[in-house]
Amino acid sequence: MKYIYLIILNIFLSGCTGVFFQPHAQQYLTPDKIGLQYEDVHLSSSDGTELFAWWLPAQGKAKGTVLFLHGNAENISTHIASVHWLPALHYNVFLPDYRGYGASQGKPSLAGAQLDIDAAMAHLLQRGDVDKARIVIFGQSLGGAMGIYNVAHSPYREHIRALISESAFSDYRQIAREKLAAFWLTWPLQWPLSFTIDDDYSPLPLVNKISPIPLLIIHGDKDPVVPLSHGQALFAAAEQPKEMWVVKGGGHIEAFRHDKYRGMLLDYLARILPHN
Repeated sequence: MKYIYLIILNIFLSGCTGVFFQPHAQQYLTPDKIGLQYEDVHLSSSDGTELFAWWLPAQGKAKGTVLFLHGNAENISTHIASVHWLPALHYNVFLPDYRGYGASQGKPSLAGAQLDIDAAMAHLLQRGDVDKARIVIFGQSLGGAMGIYNVAHSPYREHIRALISESAFSDYRQIAREKLAAFWLTWPLQWPLSFTIDDDYSPLPLVNKISPIPLLIIHGDKDPVVPLSHGQALFAAAEQPKEMWVVKGGGHIEAFRHDKYRGMLLDYLARILPHN
């Protein structure tokens, strides 16, 4: 048993990298295999880290562009399932892999991921096929938490028309404590180990700074990974304009498996994006 404790301790003492980032280099699925046009994009973060992304052009005239920030595991080749339906409904989608994920270089870190999100926004703003007044950021799970922090600080705020956050946690240390408390072996370690987590990038203290950019929080009421209480805390702390959708019976990042929520998202985008 002492060896198990040592393994757990080593993971947490490595900071957020081992706990919150679980990247894969392997590419599992490419957009052409599901009938989508796409472009491989290579871009550089401000510290010189080379990043990889996919550009999925809208079919027909684009109604807007979605910058998609995926969750903590694997890479864009698995998370594309969350947004593959948007191009057919006239939305461009840009899917960057954070440093250390997929074909992106470097090692994952919270500070580095913020630079990577900024690099993705900068890339969109220099593209000739993007309406700079119609960009929405959509983050899921870790991507949602990082998106909140990023938009609160972004040098590109004037171009962000809305932030959508699905299944995001409110606080890095809090979610770590909850995971440690859920297992009898790690229950006694929840407080001492949680303080090894870098909490400087937690979204809860900053979500009120998203305003006046519209914020949409989506969370399943049966989410086994990030409890609904995290979404509720973020919503309570945010300023208007804000909305929250509680997905009845929904698990982790499951809303857009259902036509109902896809339709709701299209209606939301039509409301918040400027009319052509």
